[in-house]
This record gives sequence, C-alpha cells and structure tokens, in this order.
Amino acid sequence: MSEIHGLPVWNLSLGGMSPELTTLALAALLGLFQLMIAARTGNRQRGLKWNLSARDEAPPPVDKVAGRLERAFRNFMETFPFFAVAVIVLALLGRHNWATVWGSQIYLGARIVYFLLYAFGVPVVRTLVWLIALLSIFLLYVALFYPAL
Repeated sequence: MSEIHGLPVWNLSLGGMSPELTTLALAALLGLFQLMIAARTGNRQRGLKWNLSARDEAPPPVDKVAGRLERAFRNFMETFPFFAVAVIVLALLGRHNWATVWGSQIYLGARIVYFLLYAFGVPVVRTLVWLIALLSIFLLYVALFYPAL
C-alpha cells in the first residue's frame, strides 16, 4: 500500500508493469477464466454432438447457472474493451495518478464481485456492482482527458 496525492492505493505491480497495466493483465485473465468456466459448464450440458457441430442451429438450453455464467462472460466482454483502451492509452501517455490506479483497480474488483454475484443469481446488488465497474471506466477517461487530476 502506498499513497498518491495523500490517498492510499494498492500499488500492485507484477512483471515490471505499472499498477494499471498489471490490473489490465489480471482483468484479461479474469475474462479467460470466465470464458473457460462458462464454456465448460454450457458445453457439458449441450453434449458432444452439439459441441462438434457447425452450430448452425440455436444452442440447446442449459440450466440457470450455466446460463448466468454465459451471460456474465458476455457482460464482461461488453465493458472490457473500453477499460482496456483507457488503460493502454493512459500507459502510452505515461499517465499515472490516483485516478488511474483507483479506476483500474476498482474495475477489476467490481468485475470479480459481479461475476460471483451473477453466478449465484443475486439480483439488484449485482447491478449496483456493474455500475461501480462502469463508473471506474469513466474515471479512467476523466484521467485521460484531464491529466491534472
């Protein structure tokens, strides 16, 4: 834990990357994890014949949990590109401040919590956590366009 402008932040840095790029890499791993879990759960229920087919027809239905895992992954993929672009552009510009660190780390934390809430079928709170993740992306873009933060 360190401080940027007097605010405590968790400056996790792996492999020589900045905290923001570290968080981006961890978020990408989260996405891969969600893909593997959703695919394995759904494909196991749909069966080998469907898995090996051209998948021209609508997929067979899956149970509620497998459906939630697939939707959680799709939802991750809806926000991740916007997050990734912000972090990469900030890194290219050499921007590093409280907003970039907090924005990236809050996004990752919120997406982990969101996945768990969605997997267990928790309504309302899940939507609030999604909103927190979205607002953290906005914080990154504010840091992008207003470097004096």
